[in-house]
Amino acid sequence: MTSAIAIRIVEMLPAVPAVPMADVVEATSHWWAGFILWCPLISLALCGLCAAFRVKSKLPAWITVLSLACSFVLTIILGNLEDVPERIQLFEWISVDWVGGSFVANFALYIDSLTILWMSFVTGLGTLIALYASEYMETDVGKGYARFFSGVSAFLFAMGCLVMGDNLLMLYLGWEGVGFASYWLIGYYYRRPAAVAAAKKAFIVNRIGDLGLALAIYLIWSTFGTVQYNELITHLDAGTFAASYEHWSVEAIPYLLMLAAFGKSAQLPLYVWLPDAMEGPTPVSALIHAATMVTAGIYLIARMYPFFLLEPTSLHVVAWVGGLTALLAATIGMAQYDIKRIFAYSTVSQLGYMFLGLGVLTTYGASYHVFTHAFFKAVLFLAAGAVMHGFAGQLDLRKLSGLRRMKGWRIVAWTMFIGCVCLAGFPFTSGYFSKDAILAEAFVTQGPGFEALGWIAIFTAFLTAYYTFRVWCRVCAGPVHFEPGDELHDDGHHDEEHEFHPHAPRFAINFVLVVIALGALLASVPYFMTNEVSEIKGGWIADMVNDSTAAAGIPGHEEHPGTIAHDAGHAHHGSILGMDPHVAMYWISGVVGGIGLFLAFWLHLWRRQDADRLRSWLLARAWIRWLPVAMENKWYVDEVYHALVRAPLWLLGHIAYGFDRYIVDGLLVDGTARLPRLIARWFQPLQNGLLQSYAVTMAGGAALITLLMVLMMQFFEGGSVQ
Repeated sequence: MTSAIAIRIVEMLPAVPAVPMADVVEATSHWWAGFILWCPLISLALCGLCAAFRVKSKLPAWITVLSLACSFVLTIILGNLEDVPERIQLFEWISVDWVGGSFVANFALYIDSLTILWMSFVTGLGTLIALYASEYMETDVGKGYARFFSGVSAFLFAMGCLVMGDNLLMLYLGWEGVGFASYWLIGYYYRRPAAVAAAKKAFIVNRIGDLGLALAIYLIWSTFGTVQYNELITHLDAGTFAASYEHWSVEAIPYLLMLAAFGKSAQLPLYVWLPDAMEGPTPVSALIHAATMVTAGIYLIARMYPFFLLEPTSLHVVAWVGGLTALLAATIGMAQYDIKRIFAYSTVSQLGYMFLGLGVLTTYGASYHVFTHAFFKAVLFLAAGAVMHGFAGQLDLRKLSGLRRMKGWRIVAWTMFIGCVCLAGFPFTSGYFSKDAILAEAFVTQGPGFEALGWIAIFTAFLTAYYTFRVWCRVCAGPVHFEPGDELHDDGHHDEEHEFHPHAPRFAINFVLVVIALGALLASVPYFMTNEVSEIKGGWIADMVNDSTAAAGIPGHEEHPGTIAHDAGHAHHGSILGMDPHVAMYWISGVVGGIGLFLAFWLHLWRRQDADRLRSWLLARAWIRWLPVAMENKWYVDEVYHALVRAPLWLLGHIAYGFDRYIVDGLLVDGTARLPRLIARWFQPLQNGLLQSYAVTMAGGAALITLLMVLMMQFFEGGSVQ
């Protein structure tokens, strides 16, 4: 059922500790680290006061930016203190003892290199995006401004609990918290039906994954007796899990965790909520749905990776679901016209790459791609938001062109270009190195169909390069042309279409775009840095991963850090076209991405009419017409959900409502209550106060009593009534 390499993994685990996680230091002197969490919570309270006192200034924005900046600085300081895992208890939370057992989950921080890696870009990008939002949301000053930044603060607090908690219950608290904050912010424009529907869709779909996480936590506690990371890893390091390994719960745990991760990180079949979440403000898309919350699923699997190694088949499922999600989302993104939705499907696709990396045993590649993706996808969403903000909500790439030639829009155009080259995996950019680490490992790792999965991922990289530069060539290059959107502001810029003048972004938006774009470029630098401990290739990102629970069983091999169980020789080392994947992939991905980029420039810049002719040619032929139509309609996945899930549940709900109203309430409850009243109405005429009516009643009663006595006498004498 599993491959030879997977069986070898299981055999190795009791003898080879994953990482020395048992040696966790109780750090009492670093109590100040709690303010990484408390700062967003303080910001939430202060923004709430601003809303209560109807503050009509940008004070909520500056409070939020300052608080998140403090969290970022504290995270960097904490990351430079110690190299060993630390546990910092903030206060006692839940502690229950009973005869034969106990349950302990304190409000404490678990600080290791994986925690620092995640919190560095969560708090850093959170600070910059909040600064961006201070200008982007300024039309709401005095209305929903404080409410928006309250939601941002609540989200960062919940994300901090998810990443920094030292136990699974605290992770669950943050997990539900980011879900609630996402619902809050997606539905920020609550007067817009589409935004309300998108918020409900995100909340409901995520409940499926959340159920999986809740069940997984229960099974982990019932099987291992604890929910604290250091104690769980101690059990695994010591091999004390062997007694319960044959139990079904150990095999079920990774699948339940996987379900949770697929829901939060938008993978098949639970990805449908993320594209609709673009109804929220653009800073929300950049913060929650590109850089932070959607990576929570990857963080969960990376943090709990030892449990997946107990059931290696689960990693095969992770790899295939990730690879297929990446391909499906890329094909949909190719045929969309809304810029934000294209980037949303791109996010789903890139998240698929990260799950593919986890499944093919390169936790380093997955984590590195999380890190680089956080920067380049954030800058793409923020650039799209600047366009939307300046062109009255216009996001149709068919109605915009030539931004790089327009005064005031060059920063937006060229920062979007930087994000595009990183997303497309152009050689020597950050996306090029992080994506290649995953692609190469798909050919190296021995697994069911992993080589085919690798080719699927390469083809997806080609599609990614094409649809990414389809956006840039249409919107930022070419002749100057623009049409305003449907949103009307009170700034006097556009009363009528012929008087429309787009307003270019000012300092806050431009500054944030430049800083994050530079971050996207500099995110490639860690690849060239050397790990001082083991000198493995991959730099300090690989070091951070290999020094945490995300390390794949044993220290990384020299040629592919962060992977598991490869022989010293090349007996199990895969190949691509007869070459070493770690060498050949540089050339293959560069050529494939270059072809996609060239086609995008040809069809959407140099020869735009050819793209229109190609589409007309496809639509005119019945044998191929279904392909562009299906891609434009998102493969009808929403319609399938409606037919198989939503409509049956709607019908079942109305049947249950009818049964409850007419049978339970109408017949059983209300019917029983009406019966005495109905009987009373029969006898009501006899109680009308007239003497003759009482006489008739007395006579009738006497006759009935007499008849009853006669019948009873005949029954007892003859045994029956003749």
